[in-house]
Amino acid sequence: MVHYFCADFLIHKLVSMTWKQVFTSSIGRKITMGLTGIFLITFLVVHVGLNACIWVNDNGETFNKAANFMGSMIVIRILEIGLFVFIFIHIIQGLALEIANRGKRSVGYAVGYGKGSKWYSRSMGLLGTLILLFLVLHWVNFWIPSRFTGVNGEMGIPLTKTYNGSEMHDMYSLMRITFRELWVVVVYVLGCLSLGYHLAHGFQSAFRSLGVHNKRYNALLTSIGYGFAIIVPLAFAMMPVSFFLGWVK
Repeated sequence: MVHYFCADFLIHKLVSMTWKQVFTSSIGRKITMGLTGIFLITFLVVHVGLNACIWVNDNGETFNKAANFMGSMIVIRILEIGLFVFIFIHIIQGLALEIANRGKRSVGYAVGYGKGSKWYSRSMGLLGTLILLFLVLHWVNFWIPSRFTGVNGEMGIPLTKTYNGSEMHDMYSLMRITFRELWVVVVYVLGCLSLGYHLAHGFQSAFRSLGVHNKRYNALLTSIGYGFAIIVPLAFAMMPVSFFLGWVK
């Protein structure tokens, strides 16, 4: 039998829990998965919006300025730390729930997986692992160079642009070089496909885990979730494809 928890009950349970219970009890795991999931959903909205600047097609000026602005803000740099913490908490809790699902009974986010559930609902652990592998490649290609090793092109030549007297990393050229390789584009597209299926279940489950469960809003939440799971991963996938096919210069 599936039990649905109201928001007040979850908040009361969370406040009364010890830190250990927050990360080890079934309810605590559901709450942390929901909270971290919603934070990551918010991050995806910001990230896809920034990266969409490549389609302005002004040789990367708008995108480079936006990326430099985000990367130079102290608030954003602090939030990056929180982002990585939430990503790893989400992954660890997700794997813990997956193990619990297989070893005992279906726990999931806030709903059980019945016989009629979708295959991606039953494969959140696998999809999450594929997304993690994709993220590692993404960090190596873009985040680490932009933050630590320097943005370099072929033969180690630094990639920089100067706009209005301000020199900044030329992340646009780095994307153009990176996405010339077909295998990289294929991996990114597959990563985005995994993200889409993960969100198809995870979006609405994240909200349900926090007690957002009302018959009047279930259909709306489900529709928004499916729309988000299609539009955002598709936009991300079209970015490497656009560079590879020469749709952006």
